[in-house]
Amino acid sequence: MNRITQMLSQGVAVVALATALGGAAAHASTFALVTINQQALFFNQINDGAKAAADAAGDKLVIFNANNVPSAQNDAIENYITQKVDGIVLVAIDVNGVKPAITAAKKAGIPVIAVDAQIPEGDNAAFVGVDNTMAGEDIGKFFAAYVKDKMAGKAKVGIVGALNSFIQNQRLDGFKKTASVAGVTFADTVDGQNVQDVALTASENLMTANPGMNVIYATGEPALIGAVSAVDTADRKSSVKVFGWDLTAQAIKGIDEGWVTAVVQQDPYAEGKTAIGALAQLKKGETVPAVIHVPVTIVTKDNVDKFRAMFK
Repeated sequence: MNRITQMLSQGVAVVALATALGGAAAHASTFALVTINQQALFFNQINDGAKAAADAAGDKLVIFNANNVPSAQNDAIENYITQKVDGIVLVAIDVNGVKPAITAAKKAGIPVIAVDAQIPEGDNAAFVGVDNTMAGEDIGKFFAAYVKDKMAGKAKVGIVGALNSFIQNQRLDGFKKTASVAGVTFADTVDGQNVQDVALTASENLMTANPGMNVIYATGEPALIGAVSAVDTADRKSSVKVFGWDLTAQAIKGIDEGWVTAVVQQDPYAEGKTAIGALAQLKKGETVPAVIHVPVTIVTKDNVDKFRAMFK
């Protein structure tokens, strides 16, 4: 938990940066936001933060919804290059497949800010988001301590992931690195594909195939919603503990009932706001850090009250 405390302390600086950058444009600009989908609350909160920053500066923001189709993101970026927007915020699906489009934008003088998903060796101007591997390690440490203290040192863990998502695989790898302690074994990893209905079916299949499983770790919002729904429907709330990423109303209800144990909560609103602010600063000819980390919180029954208002 020390790392989480450190990350939270850094949050003041991140929010300050977002506020300072939000009004940085010297004159009205047009920015584009290319997102993954508009089903997940997480992505919509990024949109909201970005729009708030653009509105505050008198800039225009256009949003493209890729509906989980990687190639659609490439096409959208190419279209925005043709339209000569002043900057692009990108929440990438395929962090490698989208690199040629990012390079093309750079050559056209249009900066791209990657949000949430880092672009390995990409030509984006900056990255805004969570250190997903590190945060995965932090929730893994929390889990390992919980197993020791509350589960008599024994746990069999099933994973609900999104195997097409680079960042969710980082969260999985980080979790396994620190959660793999004595007494912990891993069952199957199923692919929820970052889609709620698919994640629900995958979670149901996971529980059917592993009747002795007593923990589920979900790597993102759709995976967590699917896992929570599957545990609830199967009436296994007394025998399965859930850990995961990205709060929802369903997850908060599970925390209140005691079977959703811990959820990594990001600040997508701040991510969107900071990204637009960074584009505004670049538009002025200034520089921004190559990596801008936004802090996370591990939400449990002890601090969940701080987040209830978000889901009413």
